[in-house]
Amino acid sequence: MNKEHSYSITINWTGNRGEGTQSYTGYDRSHSLLIENKENVLCSSDPAFRGDKTKHNPEEFLVASLSSCHMLWYLHLCADAGVIVEEYSDNANGKMIEASDTGGHFTEVTLSPTIVVSEQSMVEKAMELHEKAHQLCFIANSVNFPVKHNPIIKARNL
Repeated sequence: MNKEHSYSITINWTGNRGEGTQSYTGYDRSHSLLIENKENVLCSSDPAFRGDKTKHNPEEFLVASLSSCHMLWYLHLCADAGVIVEEYSDNANGKMIEASDTGGHFTEVTLSPTIVVSEQSMVEKAMELHEKAHQLCFIANSVNFPVKHNPIIKARNL
């Protein structure tokens, strides 16, 4: 049985300098992301698009969503398989192309997690579970570009 889930957010533009969007250069790209019962997140566009480099942007959120979703599925699968993960960090990278006719699109995202498992005997299974995590990731299943994986897995007892 399929279950439907709904996610609600509110975006409030905070970049009106007093003239609205009278000119392309006359307004800030600043906005707030509000989700009920969570801290507000200050956002902007990428600095390449006149954004504030000190604030998060939608492109970063897309890469972060893919990384986070993969990690959560991976940890779940490891727990089910008896693979004890002690540390997990990911240096994810997304590539986007600007196109004058379509605005642009992502061409790929590469996840590069470094994982520490508790025993050397768990390393092989830990490596195998990345493909299954990718197959189950809700976000990866929702994008139309490749999501690649370059995991490094180490054992604590070495």
